[in-house]
Amino acid sequence: MKLKYDKETDILYIVLRDLPIEESDEDKKGVILDYAISGELVGIEILNASQVTDKPSKIEYEFA
Repeated sequence: MKLKYDKETDILYIVLRDLPIEESDEDKKGVILDYAISGELVGIEILNASQVTDKPSKIEYEFA
């Protein structure tokens, strides 16, 4: 899994799988889900990330 934050566009992208994106769907306003041809979720794109997160450029990891 990878997290990418583009400060210039204010987009946070969460990459779940390294597969080509076949289809994208804006399920909720400002949240775009990317899917592979098999239907698997590939990534999650959060638009205007600085408005929906405290600090989109700060990443904390938690393992359980």
